[in-house]
Amino acid sequence: MHAHIRTAAKVAFIAALLGAGLQSAHAGAVIINPAGTVALGINDAGHLNFSSAVNPSNASATGLSIITPAGVRLDATAPGCLCEGWGVSGNGVAGYANVSTDGGVNNLTVDTFSSTATTATSNVHVTSLPTLSVSQVYTPATEAGASDVLYKDTVTITNTGAATITDVRYVRVMDWDVPPTEFSEYVSIVGTASTTLLQRSHNDGFETANPLVNGSPITASTLNSDFTDLGVLDHGAYFRFGFGNLAAGESKTFSIYYGAAFSETQALNALGAVGIELYSLGQSSTPNGPDLGLPYTFAFGFKGVGGIVVVPPGPESGAVPEPGTYGLIGAALLGAAVYFRRRQTKN
Repeated sequence: MHAHIRTAAKVAFIAALLGAGLQSAHAGAVIINPAGTVALGINDAGHLNFSSAVNPSNASATGLSIITPAGVRLDATAPGCLCEGWGVSGNGVAGYANVSTDGGVNNLTVDTFSSTATTATSNVHVTSLPTLSVSQVYTPATEAGASDVLYKDTVTITNTGAATITDVRYVRVMDWDVPPTEFSEYVSIVGTASTTLLQRSHNDGFETANPLVNGSPITASTLNSDFTDLGVLDHGAYFRFGFGNLAAGESKTFSIYYGAAFSETQALNALGAVGIELYSLGQSSTPNGPDLGLPYTFAFGFKGVGGIVVVPPGPESGAVPEPGTYGLIGAALLGAAVYFRRRQTKN
């Protein structure tokens, strides 16, 4: 068991961290989509929550921010705790990065980092396993209905050596802190049953990004299971994928999407437009937060991880089926036995 960083403790922790100057020691960038609605703060090792000269009004760094029509930036991953990160492992060796949970970058060497006003690219390798490299390219989504909501992170894991790397894993984890009720949010995860490369998922957004560690969910029922509007809690989303062995020169590529919308309908439409396979939503505990996703809905999802499309594109009217309807659509297309199958608890 491990302690979770919570509310006042989280605020104190990050204040001390920034006061020590640790965050500013790393290069990075804040990028904004052309629509001017979403901002991401990318550290040079590819994880979010980067502190710059211009930070959101509710946080000391930019992670995943929505930008209101008035130009106000509100963040959903950086308030209190800079708990968003990723990790990779192979041959039983891991490298990972998460500012608060893991104290920064661990066993990763940054090869290059570059950015423009709207994009960022991070290339790293595992320090003690230098033939295991990871490229992460952040670009605005281009699909109609998604370009003003989603950023895409194209992740490529490559074996640059002459020998096979065994048991390659990748983790992505985030603590949702959704405005205007940061530290008290509703969280959903959808698509676990049909995502074949998913090894482990749950609602502990404070979990280490080390893929070799099996942590525990905050809520036991969320382990490797879908759930909708769970809350009110201070929690997030954790996903670990298994890519098997990587032969010499072989690569695995998949996509991660980060989104910020002004309603649940807008967020789901965007996820449907890109063909998302597995996703989490973070919504506030305001009266219309869990049901309508007002005033903001934040999204985090995956494509190319062995799943099926779990958010069908909505009709032109902009309406999207509620989560309970997805099963009916999937059953009609693929067969109920396939769509609703449940994995045994994974290790």
